Formats: sequence, structure tokens, C-alpha cells
Amino acid sequence: MPYNMRWLKIENLQQAEKALIQIGVDTAGINYMKGKAITRVIKLDKVRLAAAHILKQEMLSLGGDAAVHREVVVNGISETDVLLMGNEKQLKRLALKLRAQPFGLKGVAEALNQLLPKVNNSPSLNLDCRGKILELGSKTMIMGILNVTPDSFSDGGMFLNHEYALEQTESMVTQGADLIDIGGESTRPGYVSISAEEEWERLKPIITELVKGCPVPISVDTQKAEVAEKALEAGVHMINDIWGLQKDPKMAKIIGQYKAPIVIMHNKNNTNYDNLMREIIEFLSQSIDIALDNGISQNQIIIDPGIGFGKTPEQNMEVLSRLEELKILGFPILLGVSRKSVIGRTLDIPVEQRLEPTIALGTLGIVAGVDILRVHDVLENKKAALMVDQIIRRKRGVDYEGK
Repeated sequence: MPYNMRWLKIENLQQAEKALIQIGVDTAGINYMKGKAITRVIKLDKVRLAAAHILKQEMLSLGGDAAVHREVVVNGISETDVLLMGNEKQLKRLALKLRAQPFGLKGVAEALNQLLPKVNNSPSLNLDCRGKILELGSKTMIMGILNVTPDSFSDGGMFLNHEYALEQTESMVTQGADLIDIGGESTRPGYVSISAEEEWERLKPIITELVKGCPVPISVDTQKAEVAEKALEAGVHMINDIWGLQKDPKMAKIIGQYKAPIVIMHNKNNTNYDNLMREIIEFLSQSIDIALDNGISQNQIIIDPGIGFGKTPEQNMEVLSRLEELKILGFPILLGVSRKSVIGRTLDIPVEQRLEPTIALGTLGIVAGVDILRVHDVLENKKAALMVDQIIRRKRGVDYEGK
């Protein structure tokens, strides 16, 4: 994508001012332009000077604006980040005008035309889970969590007995789970990794039983290709990889061979970022390319921002406040915040008191365009999602003619 184009969610003057300061706009210019930024804001990274001048001129001619570094006016730098600030009509007209421009701006035009529909609409598709179909876009899907581990942060040890695990799965499906995500290795903060053999031994009994008659798709949460292959061979329908296909080099090829959907999550070994959202989007973009290069279909990819993984509590909050920016990638979004430490650390409450905050964050996620909520408490989150869907997933702005 030319100049690493992405949408910025800017809702108030404070956010607008911060974005303008970050790219080096002159102080006087900030006061003039920050009001214009509360429209649709598209950010381009490292734009060549000649192209930046054209973007500025064209946006002004259309009634919008383009913010650039203060040194652009005196040609004091060779490149600059650019904030395109305009309404939908202005940005579409800009794309049309850029088609005949040099300096790589034809590519900007093409990228704009691809980006704007993604920002405005969440993807709707029939997700083929190896024969079981999920209609994404029609409602918020609930993924029920089943940990067959002794040390998970919330329910470690509760479902090691596979009879209890089967009962829990049946209960979650009855309560409205649209799919079940089974994990055999804890990935809580500070977890100790186990071998693929041990992980599969935990998973095998419950998977063997569930594939016989579970009415909803079964996902396996694993970062090991060996475990994923055994699970897919046993009949599971989806893989959920906390490293987004970027840890085990065999993972993508195996999933592609089995024609299974994949949840690719952002992760990192530390919490050092130059630009949090840009780096998350770059990571997920790389994971998407890996998936497509290994035969995973475009309509079998789900993205996950990785709340609680490689992020501080404050960084988690930043991501949660900007989930809509992930829509630029054009794929369904999964959000996993259930009972997580970001809630505990923010509110200073133990795991057993995190249900209401989980529902609150899930609700905000649905409003931001999230398609799947990964949760421990299915019934409560399901009811909340059904209520929010009645408002979010309707044709708004049309007079209601009821009887």
C-alpha cells in the first residue's frame, strides 16, 4: 500500500491536535487545521516532498486539507507524513484527481478507492469452517472458551476431566455459543511452554468426542503446527494462532492444506513501539500475506488485535479505543478481552469480578465493528451482543414505519 496508508480514528479536538503534533505541523497550523480533522482522516507515512505538495494543493482545492510537516513549505526535508482531512465526497474526488498525477500518486488513488469502502462497512461473508458455515456480518458471533489446562489464568484445572469439558461445551452451545475455542496450553502472562506432545494429549480426548456431534464449529487455540495438524486431521474446523502464523514456519502451510479458517492475532515479545497501531496493522498485514501465500483463502482469515499480548495495560486501552482502524485490512475482527488482566489492573479487581467490564468492552468492540467475541461467560455476553446488534446491525438514518 503506497506510503503505508491507514485510517485514523479522530473524534475530538484533543485527538486531532495530538495527531497533528506527531507529524510536525507548525503551531499556528495546528490551531487552524484541528477542526478540519474531525471528518475522515487518512494518514500516509513518508511521502516524498513533491507528492506532499500536490496532495496539499488538491485537498485545499476540494475544500478539505492535508497536514504536513512544518519544513515542507521551505523544502527543508525530503519526505513527510501526511494527514488527509476531508469528508467522504472530498476523498473520493481526490482519488479521481490523483489518477493522472506522478510521484506514485496513482497508487495513492487506487489505495484510497480500496480503503474507503472498508472503513465504511464491515465485511459480510459466509465463513466456511470445513463444512460448517458461519454468516459473519449478520450478527455478532460468540466464541466460547474451553481451556483444558491446569494453569490458565481464569479457569485453569476446571475442565481437565474430559467429561466436565464435554458438559461445559454443551452448556456453552445451549447458551448461544456460535463456535467453541479449545486450548491445551495456557498463554497467560508468564506462562511456561509445554511440548506439542503434552498439549495434544490434553486436547485429544475432548476433540475426539466433540467432532462426533458438536453442532457448532470447533476451533483449536495453538501456536504449534504439529498440534494444529493433529487437530485438523481429527476433524476440527478452525485454528486460532496467537502468533499470527509468524512463529511456527509450518503453521500456514498445514492450515492451507486442510482448507481451514485461521484467526491471526497480533503478538510481540516486548512492549516497545514507535507507533502502536501502525505496527499492529503492519504485523497483521504480514500475517495475511503469509496466509494467502500458503493457500488459505481470502474469506477464511480473521484478525485479532491481541489484547493482553505484547502490550502494557495503557497500550491495550489505546488499541481498544481505536479498534475501528483495523477495518482498513478488510477482514472480520475477533476480540478477546474476557476476564483479562487489563481489566484487573485497570479496576484492581480479581478474575471472578470481571464479568461486567468484559461485557462493557465487548459492547464497545461491537460498536467499533468487531464480528466475534471470544468469552468465558457465554450467556451473559450473548444477551449483551443480541441487544447491541439490534441497534448496530440495522439500516440507520431511515424513518421507521412500524405498525
